Amino acid sequence: MPPLPPYDPLGNEQLDYLVFRAIADYTYDWESWHQPDGKLLWVNTSVERISGYSPDECLAMKNYPLPLIAVEDRDKIAEVQRDAIAGGSGNDVEFQVAHRDGSSRWASVSWQPMYDQSHRHLGYRASVRDVTERHRLREELRLYNQHLEQLVQERTVKIAQLEEQRLKMEKLAALGQMAAGVAHEVNNPLAGIRNAFALFKSHLSSDDEDYELLELIDGEIERISSITHQMYQLYRPSQQSPRRFDLRRTVADVVVLVQPLAKKGDVQVTSTTQDCIKSGELESTEVILREGELKQILLNVVRNAIQATPRGGSVQVEVSTSLTGALVTVKDEGEGVSSEVIAKMFEPFYSTKTGTREGMGLGLSVSRSLAEAMGGTITICNNNNSGACVTVAVPRRVLSNE
Repeated sequence: MPPLPPYDPLGNEQLDYLVFRAIADYTYDWESWHQPDGKLLWVNTSVERISGYSPDECLAMKNYPLPLIAVEDRDKIAEVQRDAIAGGSGNDVEFQVAHRDGSSRWASVSWQPMYDQSHRHLGYRASVRDVTERHRLREELRLYNQHLEQLVQERTVKIAQLEEQRLKMEKLAALGQMAAGVAHEVNNPLAGIRNAFALFKSHLSSDDEDYELLELIDGEIERISSITHQMYQLYRPSQQSPRRFDLRRTVADVVVLVQPLAKKGDVQVTSTTQDCIKSGELESTEVILREGELKQILLNVVRNAIQATPRGGSVQVEVSTSLTGALVTVKDEGEGVSSEVIAKMFEPFYSTKTGTREGMGLGLSVSRSLAEAMGGTITICNNNNSGACVTVAVPRRVLSNE
């Protein structure tokens, strides 16, 4: 384009045309002018930057600008053209440009009618702006908001779960206090019943025809006493003081204590020690814990393992220690447990055993309560081969005020 003479607003129309044409040519946005019927009159060079097509190609193009538009947005832009031909105007309608290289860009179009000084309709102009970056940021913001909404939903669900757990724990605490009180009160008259029954039983000969019934009554009294004792232990605070002892010897004592039950079920119980190290003044298998409570935990767990193991099977008890903790792992050869059962096994009064003489489902609840009071845990999982694996994890030492 030749150099333009100084612009004179009072000059002729030809000069006005050249000035406005120069302004349009150097506009960053994709500018185009159209006849009243929509036919393209002129388009600036920015069209090539956005679409990959030159102005000359656009002027020769049939149905301009639809070939430059992504297929899914052509109906939208055709509607924009109809509105512009009818003398309408609009702003910031987004669509996708089908670039010549096969890529796509987001753009927005604005349009308005053009008139001469006599208000004769000359057609319309359209201005297209590349908004790919804006669209990308908007999409990132949408995804970010979506992520935030998801986090809020997850936190809301978590808070609801925690609130439900809190209410449940409050109910269990109230129930526990009542159960411990009832268990304590029941033990007093139960001791009187047992003493009176022992005197009554001592006056009968073992040859009496009803002596077997007395043995049954005696066994049921013992079962009631065991249940109330477990209920009391489940909720009462610990009364034992920590002491230093050899964990391996305690496990050996437990194995001896369960031998009658193991022999009755034809199950072999073995214990092994591995990966044990010293910790300060403590020898490799020494701990400072509440020995009686730990022994009760192990008795409950090993008894369950024996009862779950079929005749001729075995139960393995493994002891290991680290600088700060000790593990006792009990593996049986039973059928294993499902994830649904594992989730309920530590609940009070839940039991997978059948029969009225198989307990009240308090053993594992008591064991977990005792373990947690010492800062430990009890976990249950299935073995790789068969059976279940119960792991009792406790610290190497516990303080008296824990």
